[in-house]
Amino acid sequence: MHGNIVPWVWLVAGIIFMAFAFVVAFGAPYVPTIKSHVPQALTLLGIKQGQTMLELGCGDGRLLIAAAEKGINAVGYEINPLLAFYAFMRTRRYGGRVRVVWGNYWTKSWPPADGIFVFLLQSYMKRLDKKITQEYSHSVKLVSFAFRIPGKQIAAEQAGLYLYKYNQKPKM
Repeated sequence: MHGNIVPWVWLVAGIIFMAFAFVVAFGAPYVPTIKSHVPQALTLLGIKQGQTMLELGCGDGRLLIAAAEKGINAVGYEINPLLAFYAFMRTRRYGGRVRVVWGNYWTKSWPPADGIFVFLLQSYMKRLDKKITQEYSHSVKLVSFAFRIPGKQIAAEQAGLYLYKYNQKPKM
């Protein structure tokens, strides 16, 4: 009996490993957002109740939940099917305020948003800059954890979080 269990354990372990390992090819490994960074990220984004935030690589949904609790609409993209399901289960109580999208955010068209949060590896930051420029003609803010966009001016910085502004209208 035990001889039949061992192959299944290895199969399940292999599936879980692949679900977490392959995502590095698309942006970054799963690392939960540090609890103290959640309110800091939302403050830097400056998103108000009723506005929309995207999280590219939403992991366990921690930031989506914090946004929803502030009355912010949140859309999280997650390519790892296990994490997408977990984030969906954690956020379903917020109804229409939170949506978790299972899939690759690089290949999807993004909904209108006022702010974006991301934790990507440095090698993807130029690609992200290009994608935001292609997706949005209106003003949008980006907060990136740990990694900077080469050649783009940082609007604000706090505890390893970098704020970037796109298509901002000059103040009169």
